[in-house]
Amino acid sequence: MAARLIVLCGTSFSGKSTVARELARRLPAQVVSMDEINDRRGLWGGAGIPLEEWSRTFQQAQTEALELLSSGTPVIVDDTSSPRFLRDAWRELAAGVGAEFILVYVETDETTVRARRDQNRITHSRRDVTDTVLNHHLSTFEPPAADEGALSVEQIRAIGR
Repeated sequence: MAARLIVLCGTSFSGKSTVARELARRLPAQVVSMDEINDRRGLWGGAGIPLEEWSRTFQQAQTEALELLSSGTPVIVDDTSSPRFLRDAWRELAAGVGAEFILVYVETDETTVRARRDQNRITHSRRDVTDTVLNHHLSTFEPPAADEGALSVEQIRAIGR
C-alpha cells in the first residue's frame, strides 16, 4: 500500500496537534510539525515569523515529509495549512511520490479558539500566540474550499480504526 500524506488544516488552538498525536498513534504515522521545526530553528510563530523564515520552515517540512513518504512511512502534517496554495503544494508533493493525499479540516469556532488561547495563558501548556498574531491569523485564515475534498476530524478518525 502506498504511503499516506495527511495534512491538517485549522486555525491556531483548533486542536490540530491533539488530532495529529491521536492519528499518529492509531495508524501509526510520523508527525511533521511546523511548530516543532520552527522551535528547532529558534523561531516561534506565536510572535510572528518573517515570510522568508517561514518559507524555510515550510521547505524543511516538505523535505522531512518527502523522506518519510519515500520510505513508505505515513505522514501527518501538523500546521494551519492556510492559505490554499500551501495545501496544493502538499498535494503535489504526495502525487510526486505516489502517496495518497488526505486533507483534514479541524474546524473550530473563534470563540473556542480564543477561550483555549486564554486558558493556555494560565496553564502555559504551549507557547503563547500574541493578540496581534492571532487576530491577523483568524482574519486571513482560508478554510478549505468544497473542491479540495477535505474530511472532518470524525471522518479521518474512522480511517485509523
